[in-house]
Amino acid sequence: MTSPNTLGIDFGTSNSAAGVAVNGAAWLIEVEPGETTLPTAVFFDVDTHKMVIGRRATRALINGDEGRFMRALKSLLGTPLMREKRRLGGELVDFITVVARFLADLKSRAEAATGQTFTHALSGRPVLFHSKDADRNAQAEVDLRACYLAAGFEDVRFMLEPEAALRSAQVHPGIGLIVDIGGGTSDFTAFDQKPDGSTRILASHGVRLGGTDFDRQLSIDHVMPLLGRGTAIRNTFGDGTLPAPNRIFNDLATWQMIPFLYAADSRRAAADLLKNAVEPEKLSRLVAVLEDELGHDLAFAVERGKIAANQPDREAAVIDLKVLERGLSVPLSKPDMMGSLADDVAAIGACAEETLSRAGLAPSQVEQIVLVGGSALLGAVQSQMQLLCPNADLRCDNAMTAVADGLALAAAEAFA
Repeated sequence: MTSPNTLGIDFGTSNSAAGVAVNGAAWLIEVEPGETTLPTAVFFDVDTHKMVIGRRATRALINGDEGRFMRALKSLLGTPLMREKRRLGGELVDFITVVARFLADLKSRAEAATGQTFTHALSGRPVLFHSKDADRNAQAEVDLRACYLAAGFEDVRFMLEPEAALRSAQVHPGIGLIVDIGGGTSDFTAFDQKPDGSTRILASHGVRLGGTDFDRQLSIDHVMPLLGRGTAIRNTFGDGTLPAPNRIFNDLATWQMIPFLYAADSRRAAADLLKNAVEPEKLSRLVAVLEDELGHDLAFAVERGKIAANQPDREAAVIDLKVLERGLSVPLSKPDMMGSLADDVAAIGACAEETLSRAGLAPSQVEQIVLVGGSALLGAVQSQMQLLCPNADLRCDNAMTAVADGLALAAAEAFA
């Protein structure tokens, strides 16, 4: 039986890629000019009533085009929000349709670049979409399958992302651990590489925690106080004050929740807080962010600050908030960042340790750790992994494309 034309797709929280195997090697397809990855972002243009994706979507946001920008859609899988209809670009659609259109565009670009028609897909998936809710975890794969079928694929199969990364990793014989820190999840695969080149997977595990959660915590700790988080609000019906409610600030710091705040009820809530604020200059910034739809601009500023602060030759960086107010910024030192991310990094370490326990391994037995994903390059994550497995060599070869490479290699045999 001939295997169908199958496209390997790494549909990520922050970035996506597609590829196939050519002469036994992974070949990632150029899905944007000069680029083999594209941001998992969409923009609904009010004027054209069209949805654009990738860097074009990000440019539309930066240029201030009229419309709605969205990122981290993968994090909505398994939640009721996936099937709720929203008016986007003058059209009433649900997020199954939005993700399907993103995947259909990716499929079309891959077909144009290769001259092939891809009828099937091998998609990466985290070990656990939702690590604290089994029902949502199961529903997430149902949702993602529906997205692929709506995108025009006849069928889709799924491969755990750290196991896909293992397919492309250059590992040496011995006990190892794949550490895949993505935008929305952290995934781990313990393995035993034999001298003959064969690999035995010992255990895989994961937690719903990733790079966008790092951004969220940094924003909550360092940016949201400038918008009024934690400030006092006078009691409307009596004396005294109460702290501003956290929810609106927490949602504004969360990539996938930002678009839902651009609604009349959220803007009214912010305006009401401003009326009774002890520090009105802070709440006025919150009102401006919601009125001018600057939430994603702030999130990108936090992400840039995080990346700058993580540079080994820098002791400090700043989160530049000039998009909101001229001259406004907040310092971000390495100790500040480490303090904000301490709980998240500890949770990632605990999940890695649980993976080893499920594999029947002691951390001291791990000889090699392969770091995958942009957030795995964070110094705090690497320090945590080295602390857990003191005898392991840390490697980060092809960290940004390892999952996509592995899916490309495995795609041809996925439906064999």
